[in-house]
Amino acid sequence: MEEAKTPKALETASSSVVESPSRENDKQYALRAETKLQSPQNTGQDQRGGGPTVDPEDVFPEGGPRAWLVVVSAFLMLFPSFGFMVAIGVLQDYWMQHQLSNYTSRDIGWIPSLFVYLSLALGIWVGPLFDRYGPRWIGLIGSTGYVAMMFLLAECTKYWQILLCCGVLGGVTGASATTTSLAVVAHWFKARRGLAQGIAMIGSSFGGLTIPLILRSTFPRYGYRWSIRILGFIFLLCFIIANLFMKGRIPPSTASKKRSIISFEIFGDLRFSLLTMSVFGFELVLFGSLGILPTYATLSTNYPPDTGFYLIAVLSGLSCLGRLLPGYLSDRIGRFNTLLIMIIFTLVAMLIIWLPFGTRSLSALYALAALFGFGTGSWMALTPACIGQLCRAEEFGRYYGTLYFIASLANVVGVPISGELVEVVGPQVLVGFYCVILSLSLVSFILSRWACLDRRWVLMTKV
Repeated sequence: MEEAKTPKALETASSSVVESPSRENDKQYALRAETKLQSPQNTGQDQRGGGPTVDPEDVFPEGGPRAWLVVVSAFLMLFPSFGFMVAIGVLQDYWMQHQLSNYTSRDIGWIPSLFVYLSLALGIWVGPLFDRYGPRWIGLIGSTGYVAMMFLLAECTKYWQILLCCGVLGGVTGASATTTSLAVVAHWFKARRGLAQGIAMIGSSFGGLTIPLILRSTFPRYGYRWSIRILGFIFLLCFIIANLFMKGRIPPSTASKKRSIISFEIFGDLRFSLLTMSVFGFELVLFGSLGILPTYATLSTNYPPDTGFYLIAVLSGLSCLGRLLPGYLSDRIGRFNTLLIMIIFTLVAMLIIWLPFGTRSLSALYALAALFGFGTGSWMALTPACIGQLCRAEEFGRYYGTLYFIASLANVVGVPISGELVEVVGPQVLVGFYCVILSLSLVSFILSRWACLDRRWVLMTKV
């Protein structure tokens, strides 16, 4: 397990990063695995009298064609699933101006809230199923249902239809795609997990960048139905390639097969509980902002009507860098350390730019979208890496799914509350509310890091 509880353990973890096979090719990796098989602790026979065994947790490929193809598959599966979640604010704004013009922002906000909530919360079932059975059938079933949701959404015209199609069906099938994508990368990388999962998560920000631009050009030209159908065909192509490349590596252990699907006992780990509280706040700030930012620009300012489209595009574009660069850095200075820096960075940007200038300056709003996208992009990439610090790779699905089952509750109330605040008390109160929530999440995250260090205050570690 990649943990850091004592100074001695920290030293060991640091050396393991230095000695990781991050630059080995496939042949060198095979030689290293063979060396482990011949080592004294691994030369015993298994219980069935077969040959020598090696724990897949001891040797990770950390690269090579097969491992990077898995990252590509995760990227392609996160593009339509998580990417559509990031861009859902554009559709929310369109529904408010067209099909659902008789409904309030709060009412419409329940649609993306339910969609995002189910996509993350149902990981509490998908994650343990992944640990037991691997990614193949879970990913295929989720992909098929998600594509069906897109083509059905093109035919929806009423509130209850959109709610059931996008919110319920999209959420259930999206959970299979997102959880499987992130969990499978953890099977192939350990020392370079921050970078690998950051690259995979670029798929979500790339989706958040391109989907609004696609809809921006197709809505006036082809109308609502064919705009959604075009997205459906793009998603279908991504899912086909992703399912061809996706492959698990670590076989399920006997313990994981016997363990119950839902296991809340892992909250007995103080590190995990505090991290869950932090991510709850991240989700409230992140998806509340993504869902309401186009509406914020439309209702609360005198900005051009296309501002919402471009704000989401700018935010998602910089989010790509936020997933890549901090992910690369985290493998060197620590996943918790890097995420802590990025939380502070985002909070400062919100306090200095968004709170005083968000309603008065269009250039300041675009600058905020860029900085906010970079900062929150790192949250999305580094949170799975931090979860991986607390468990073995064969348990990653269970830990990831359980954490987001709790954290995703923020998405149920985040967008409706944001819509109500921006209409009733104004955008400045909304931003102030987000700043308070993020500040509390920062405190919880610092305490989680403190618990990872065996309740010691250490500045420079690999945690």
